[in-house]
Amino acid sequence: MTDSKYFTTTKKGEIFELKAELNSDKKEKKKEAVKKVIASMTVGKDVSALFPDVVNCMQTDNLELKKLVYLYLMNYAKSQPDMAIMAVNTFVKDCEDPNPLIRALAVRTMGCIRVDKITEYLCEPLRKCLKDEDPYVRKTAAVCVAKLHDINAQLVEDQGFLDTLKDLISDSNPMVVANAVAALSEIAESHPNSNLLDLNPQTINKLLTALNECTEWGQIFILDCLANYTPRDDRESQSICERVTPRLSHANSAVVLSAVKVLMKFMEMLPKDLDYYGTLLKKLAPPLVTLLSAEPELQYVALRNINLIVQRRPEILKHEMKVFFVKYNDPIYVKLEKLDIMIRLASQANIAQVLAELKEYATEVDVDFVRKAVRAIGRCAIKVEQSAERCVSTLLDLIQTKVNYVVQEAIVVIKDIFRKYPNKYESVIATLCENLDSLDEPEARAAMIWIVGEYAERIDNADELLESFLEGFHDESTQVQLQLLTAIVKLFLKKPTETQELVQQVLSLATQDSDNPDLRDRGYIYWRLLSTDPVAAKEVVLAEKPLISEETDLIEPTLLEELICHIGTLASVYHKPPSAFVEGSRGVQHKRLPGSAGSGESVESPDTGSAAGVSEAPPAVIPSQGDLLGDLLNLDLTPPTTTGPPPPSSGMQMGAMDLLGGGLDSLMGDESEPLGGDLGGSPAMGAGFSAPPAAMPASFSAPVSGGLDDLFDLGGGVGMPMGAYSPPKTVWLPAMKAKGLEISGTFARRAGVIQMEMTLTNKAMSGMADFAIQFNRNSFGLAPAGPLQILTPLPPNQSIEAVLPLSTVGPVMKMEPLNNLQVAVKNNIDVFYFSCQYPISMLFVEDGKMERQVFLATWKDIPNDNESQFQIKDCHLNSDAASNKLQGSNIFTIAKRTVEGQDMLYQSMKLTNGIWVLAELRVQAGNPNYTISLKCRAPEVSQCVFQNYEMVLKN
Repeated sequence: MTDSKYFTTTKKGEIFELKAELNSDKKEKKKEAVKKVIASMTVGKDVSALFPDVVNCMQTDNLELKKLVYLYLMNYAKSQPDMAIMAVNTFVKDCEDPNPLIRALAVRTMGCIRVDKITEYLCEPLRKCLKDEDPYVRKTAAVCVAKLHDINAQLVEDQGFLDTLKDLISDSNPMVVANAVAALSEIAESHPNSNLLDLNPQTINKLLTALNECTEWGQIFILDCLANYTPRDDRESQSICERVTPRLSHANSAVVLSAVKVLMKFMEMLPKDLDYYGTLLKKLAPPLVTLLSAEPELQYVALRNINLIVQRRPEILKHEMKVFFVKYNDPIYVKLEKLDIMIRLASQANIAQVLAELKEYATEVDVDFVRKAVRAIGRCAIKVEQSAERCVSTLLDLIQTKVNYVVQEAIVVIKDIFRKYPNKYESVIATLCENLDSLDEPEARAAMIWIVGEYAERIDNADELLESFLEGFHDESTQVQLQLLTAIVKLFLKKPTETQELVQQVLSLATQDSDNPDLRDRGYIYWRLLSTDPVAAKEVVLAEKPLISEETDLIEPTLLEELICHIGTLASVYHKPPSAFVEGSRGVQHKRLPGSAGSGESVESPDTGSAAGVSEAPPAVIPSQGDLLGDLLNLDLTPPTTTGPPPPSSGMQMGAMDLLGGGLDSLMGDESEPLGGDLGGSPAMGAGFSAPPAAMPASFSAPVSGGLDDLFDLGGGVGMPMGAYSPPKTVWLPAMKAKGLEISGTFARRAGVIQMEMTLTNKAMSGMADFAIQFNRNSFGLAPAGPLQILTPLPPNQSIEAVLPLSTVGPVMKMEPLNNLQVAVKNNIDVFYFSCQYPISMLFVEDGKMERQVFLATWKDIPNDNESQFQIKDCHLNSDAASNKLQGSNIFTIAKRTVEGQDMLYQSMKLTNGIWVLAELRVQAGNPNYTISLKCRAPEVSQCVFQNYEMVLKN
């Protein structure tokens, strides 16, 4: 007879009878009674009244009975803590039982009884079990430490269990090692700052040795632990990868994913030109492909992880496109995920295959899947330019099927294709307009309205088409209403005479008859623009749109790095960091991939601490580099009203604007003592330069009163170096991108003033006038010091030279690269955007020569971590010629010494924002390769300074 009989009893006085049976002398009767008690407990009956009777049954040699009693005890100890203490003696006794199974059972149960009163009694038995001769007991005790830590962390630390646990990592039994690692990882998760798992090469070696002999779950614990280790160099990284690679062929998919996680992380440290790197990429593909032959639920988890892997390293699976083709019996969630990965892997090599497959999917019966397939065709067009034409013709074929939802999705994606490839596929608009009446989904209607408004000049009956949408304006969704309002305003600006009534009608509907604040606001903005300044309205509404990017749905890089560190966990399935779905402090530790070999990614910002005694100014916060258009559109492009000459570009100008957000006091504070002698006893240059120092040389504090005399009289004792190098002009804005306007230019520093020297050429058919220029926020606050002086209109096929003086008092934002400058130029035709890079020597000021003692003190003071070393190759100047050439760019040689035939030049330069850069240039006679070491409190500047050295010395 089965155990189901224990669940069928409904007798009255049941508890009383069970009590009698539990106290019976017959062992069999006792066991039956305990089984009945457990059955009652399982179905939710309260049998806590039997607690003392059940505890009495603990005194038995029968392992099965003992397990049942322990089960009961775990369930009721919380509600009967005083009674539970009765069981402590038995636990202590069982922990010394000759049978290791009973010892382990006792220690496991102790860990599960979450009663404070009992925990202190468990310490002694647990200590013995942690050092037990039997590995089964030791591995159970290791997990018990983690449980005990959860109940009373302080007790575990006081009793020294954590040290014992760390010792178990060196245990001879792999399962004990795995459990010790699991327990320490669990404890470390709840205490992120404690350095419990002190991972070093010796420990890692022990873990890798245990890895081969563990059970599968033990292997997962060890692999997850390895993933938290950062190797010292690429050799150690390669060695760990070699020992982890065999796990990729494990039958358990969780082991495979954990191994993939370790390899993905450690690959970051391997140089890409290493043979082993290529081998490893090849080894990673087969196990991931094998995961896709499991059951659908596992396939889904694997696909979500592959999605992350492909975004980080598409080369791993670039030849495996076929395994992601959808099977007829795949569940919808697997199909959609496969589609996503297909698009990520799409390239010129496989696009024909992918498109044929997607066209097939678009004729399936599953509506969601078909929609996604049509969208995928559009995404392929945007991603692989060569396939765009084929994609558009495929979409037109699908539109001809007249299947409603297919047509609607196709119109939505064609709108995106128009945005990516303007003036290329507009011939299909007529076909789209034929399907106007069948559109009933807001997104498709909005897309169609956008197309009609954007290309109104090419559609003869655009006004009729938009009017047909206007009839049911209030029944439309907000998305459609907003799009309709903008489209009709565009139409009016293109055909003002024919559509005046229509625009008045839509503005009245949007502003007077609508409750939606977004719609009303947009309506009023258009109304005011059209009524006060139609030209401005045209510039705003008909502005050239930026091309859309190929991958709009890529995960943001820092989040992707964190998710790669969580491969094989829920975070990799949700595509969210653990902090987004785990409550409390556990699991909220942010993880990052290590910096790749040879990259300077790990360079941190300079120390922002001030010298003792200098009041610390709050550091200037520099926003991250934003969207070019977003920032430039906020700028007022009208020329500045000031007509005076530009202010001198000296170090004092930058005020509180600091390049890297450390506050200038952090750069100057430590140097205030030695610099005092240099600057005539000036106080520390901190606190954002609110007032000029007392004994400032005339050239610093005197404002420029006017005329070139003042500009050339920057001297105050500083001789003006002549012959500063400025690079030749290059084309910044090609005519084809700016409706016929070509701008080429360069930057120069002349007599202490930074200048942007440009040649503007009109390659259009009509004249150009009303030029204005504006800069986006940039690393050093460069901004026009006056308007762009082009007084006469620029006729067709003519060029004009323009010199724009620049100041360094504009808004600051760190750019990538540091010397990048984003520019907007306006004329009577349109606003055009381009970016260029200025040589950093334009920012080297004329007073950048340090005193020798100050140089020596500053060089020692700057941490060695901030030193960068570079090679300048193929340079055939001797040290004196190099020194003279560099002085022309305000790079001053402070001292020179010769050691064993090698000339060492010690040089200093100072940027407009007060940052000093110190250099040691080594020139060996007869050797065309120079070595340069740069030290700076803002090490981000070093790369630009090196490039500048190279440019000046080689030209």
